[in-house]
Amino acid sequence: MFPTSTSPASRQLVCNIGHARARSIASALGPAVASISRHHVSHSTLMVGRINGVGRTYATRLIHSSTNRPKPTDHLTIDNASSLPATGGPQSNEMPKTPGPSPLAVLPLTNVLRSWMTTTVSSSPFLLPPSLAVMSVLAHTTNPVLNPDRNPLLRAFLKKTFYAQFCAGENPAEVRQTIDSLKQIGFSGVILGYAREVVLTDSETKDLASCAAEGGAAAEECIRTEINPWAEGTMETVRLASPGDFVALKFTGAGRQALYSLSKQLPPSEALGSAIDGICNLAAERGVRLLFDAEQNALQPGIDDWTLDYMRRYNKTSTGNAVVYGTYQAYLKSTPATLSKHLAIAASEGFTLGVKLVRGAYLGADPRHLICDTKADTDGQYDGIAEALLRKTWSGPLQPPAPQSGSAEKEMTNFPDVGVVLATHNRESVLKGKALLDSGVAKLGYEQVAFAQLQGMADEVSCELVAGPHESPKEMEIAAEKESAKGSEKGSEMVNKPQVYKYLVWGSTGECMKYLLRRAYENRDAVQRTRSGREAMGREVRRRVKGLFGVSS
Repeated sequence: MFPTSTSPASRQLVCNIGHARARSIASALGPAVASISRHHVSHSTLMVGRINGVGRTYATRLIHSSTNRPKPTDHLTIDNASSLPATGGPQSNEMPKTPGPSPLAVLPLTNVLRSWMTTTVSSSPFLLPPSLAVMSVLAHTTNPVLNPDRNPLLRAFLKKTFYAQFCAGENPAEVRQTIDSLKQIGFSGVILGYAREVVLTDSETKDLASCAAEGGAAAEECIRTEINPWAEGTMETVRLASPGDFVALKFTGAGRQALYSLSKQLPPSEALGSAIDGICNLAAERGVRLLFDAEQNALQPGIDDWTLDYMRRYNKTSTGNAVVYGTYQAYLKSTPATLSKHLAIAASEGFTLGVKLVRGAYLGADPRHLICDTKADTDGQYDGIAEALLRKTWSGPLQPPAPQSGSAEKEMTNFPDVGVVLATHNRESVLKGKALLDSGVAKLGYEQVAFAQLQGMADEVSCELVAGPHESPKEMEIAAEKESAKGSEKGSEMVNKPQVYKYLVWGSTGECMKYLLRRAYENRDAVQRTRSGREAMGREVRRRVKGLFGVSS
C-alpha cells in the first residue's frame, strides 16, 4: 500500500487523505503531517480515517471506540452525580430513564427530527456505508455538478439536512442567527471555527522548504494564497463571536509555511507570526477566547512551543483569565507529563494556562505505541487530569516535575491559575466534572470551566447540562456570605449554571463538506454513543407525539 521507503511513522500520518496523495505526501514529508485541514476537532477518542484495512480498523475500535459494555451509570443524573468515583470504571452515554422533564425538551422539534434522522443513518450498517461513499465523493470532487457551491439543487438538500445539523451558516447573518438560537435554548455560547481548508497539490507537498525561504517567489505565493486568506477568515470568525465565546484556530490551516515550521519545530515565519498576533490582539480586545487545536504527533511539539509562547504574551491578565488555550489529548501516554511541565512553566512565569482537555482524534494517525493501551486507560487518564485541574492541585496523573538545578522546590510545586474547557461527548466524564464543581471540592468555579460538545452530536449530554439542576452549593455559599456581609439575603437565591458550549463551523456548503465527512466518520466509529443518541432522540419524538394527544410520557 505504501512505498517501501516510507517509514512507519509516515504511514501513520497519512490516513486522512486518498491513497494516491498519501503515497506522494508520505514520501515528501517523512515525519510531518499529510492532512492539511483547518478544523479536525479533537473532542473524542475516535478514528477519523483509515487506509489499512478491516483488520487494523477492528483492532483500533476494540481499544478506543464505544462498545456494548455494562452501563453502571444508567441511573445517574446531573443532580446525583456526586456519588461517582473520581476515575476509572467503564463509561456509558446512556441517558437516565427517570421521571421528570426531558432534557431534550429544550430543543426545537426540527432539531430533534434532524438529529434523529442523522443518528439513524450513522448507526445503521446498511445506510451509513453508501452515505459515507457519497459524502467522500462530494468532499473531494472537482466536478462542478457534484460541487454543492455550484449545484443549487444539491446545495439546497445538503443545507437543510447535514449542513444544518453541524454547521453555523454560510454568511455572517446566518451565523449570528444560529448562535442566537443556541443561546436562546440555554447554551452559554459557541466555539466557532472557519471551515475553509487549504488544499495542496502533490508537488506543493514535496517542496515545503521553498515556502520557508522568505523573500522568494514561492514564499510570497504562500503568503498571498494561504496565510492571508486563513488570517482573514479567522479574523472574521473572531468578529462573529461574542464576548465569552471561543474561536478554534488550527495552525496548519495557514498552509505550507506553517506546516514546514511546525514540522521543524521552528518559530512561525514573520508573515505568519504577524497574522497570529493580529488574531490574538483582536480576540483579546473583543473578550473572545482562542482554542489552539492539537494535531498529529509529528507536529505537536512545534504547536506546544507556539501555544506556550502566545500564552506568555496574552494570558498574563490581572483577572487570571486566559485568552489562549492549548489542547491536550488524554489518549496519549505522554499527556500527563506534558501538561504537568506546562503547568509548572505557567506557575514559574506567572501566566494563566488555558487547557482544553479532549480524549483525542488522531487515533489513525498517531503511532500506536504512544496511545493508551485501552479505552479504560484513556477514560481514567481524562478523568484524573480533569479532577486535578478542577481541584487546582497536583494529584493523580498530574505530578510536579522534578526541580531543576538551582530552582527552589516550592516554586516548582505551585499550581498556576488555569482556565479549563472539558471537551467531551462522554456523559460520565461530564457528570464527574459537574459533581466536582457542585460539591465544593473544586477550587475552580463555573466561570473558569466550560463544557463543550460538537454541534449536532451528543445533544442529549449537552441538553442535560443546560436543563439542570444548576444550584451549586459551593457557589451559593460563597455568594450568601458576600451578601450577608452587605446585610442582604439575596445570596440564598443565587443559582449557577454550568457554562455549556457547542462547537460549530461556518462557511459555504462546499467548504464545509470535508468537515461534514469527518463528523460522519466520527459517528461511525462511536457506534454505541451514536446508537444512544438515536435512542434518546427517538424517545423525545415519542414523548412529543404523546403530548399532542394528552398522553403522559
